Amino acid sequence: MTSKVRLCPVADVKDGEPVGVFLEQLPALAVYNVDGDIFVTNNMCTHGNAMLTDGYQDGGIIECPFHGGSFDIATGAAKAFPCQVAIKTYPVRIEDGWVCIDQLEGVA
Repeated sequence: MTSKVRLCPVADVKDGEPVGVFLEQLPALAVYNVDGDIFVTNNMCTHGNAMLTDGYQDGGIIECPFHGGSFDIATGAAKAFPCQVAIKTYPVRIEDGWVCIDQLEGVA
């Protein structure tokens, strides 16, 4: 069973300016606007201890601020070295003007 988790208002997510979301019992998340479409991924780079929201968003690509590796925002796929492991992505729902994801039962 799943329940909805509200992350942030859609209006707070500007194109090219990812938003970090930090909620108890969830990993740090990043919310992106790519040409009007909203995406959510884990915020931590899989290569180093860096928040992707501190990096640079170029269209559908987010670049890590540490070593310049990058990821596809929509799929999570690693796109540039030294990143090799994909970041987790989450299905997004927009409800009442909020960016939401499903939370699995048993995770607070």
